[in-house]
Amino acid sequence: MQTRNKFLDDISQLMTNAMGVAQGAKTEAETAMKSLVDRWMADRDFVTREEFDAVRAMAQKAREENEALKARLDALEAAAAKKKG
Repeated sequence: MQTRNKFLDDISQLMTNAMGVAQGAKTEAETAMKSLVDRWMADRDFVTREEFDAVRAMAQKAREENEALKARLDALEAAAAKKKG
């Protein structure tokens, strides 16, 4: 009976060790995959959300300035046409 318990203990220890190795392999694979994806995205020149939002804000400001300048130009052209005619 003692041999059987030792055998079961050995099997239990082996399974515990195997689970530890599997968990370590899983963590290592996740880290490697994350690094691969990060490198792939960096090679594609993707921008961060913060960079995108900053450029979008700059474009919006430029658009508003252009609209204001257009309105001013239209007013000046109307005034010039009024003086001529």
